Amino acid sequence: MANNCFEKSNLKLAAFAGGCFWCMVPPFKELEGVCEVIAGYTGGHVENPTYEQVCSGKTGHYEAVQITYDPETIQYEKLLDVFWSQIDPTDPEGQFADKGPQYQTAIFYYDEEQKVLAEESKKRLESEGYFDKPIVTKIIKASAFYPAEEYHQDYYLKNPEHYKRYKTGSGREAYIQKVCGIRAMNKNNSKTNDMQSK
Repeated sequence: MANNCFEKSNLKLAAFAGGCFWCMVPPFKELEGVCEVIAGYTGGHVENPTYEQVCSGKTGHYEAVQITYDPETIQYEKLLDVFWSQIDPTDPEGQFADKGPQYQTAIFYYDEEQKVLAEESKKRLESEGYFDKPIVTKIIKASAFYPAEEYHQDYYLKNPEHYKRYKTGSGREAYIQKVCGIRAMNKNNSKTNDMQSK
């Protein structure tokens, strides 16, 4: 997909911060219409930061992923749905075992349409009532994105065993299975009730 994808002229960018960027690459990487997913740093005030600098929590950067996608094949709303399904949007301290400003969640918009769609998706998630705490994920205008060091790129492919241990040990995997399972069940129940009421 990626080779053919980059031949198109209408490609767009999206960026999301969802805690450890290792775990945010795979959910987007396999989607049809996604050309590339890069792990990196954004939102900070230091140019070309290193992993060690970002980990200090003092540069203002988020660990994030930047996605190049074909809007004719995949809609931005789909990317938003995938993002929300991978995070705990109620944690103001970070994500799962990783705490600190660099691990907080955010949606970075590249144009007004993305901003509006992001705000609508956040309101929709709030209205669904799955969470007993406020949704704290920020919606921020995109700024310079710096690719992370090469060893961080596609980490789940380069170091699959360590990646699996980390995803499980951090608590992310169990959380995703639990919350996504509940949301899917509630959505199915809602659809059934809608059909029965017609």
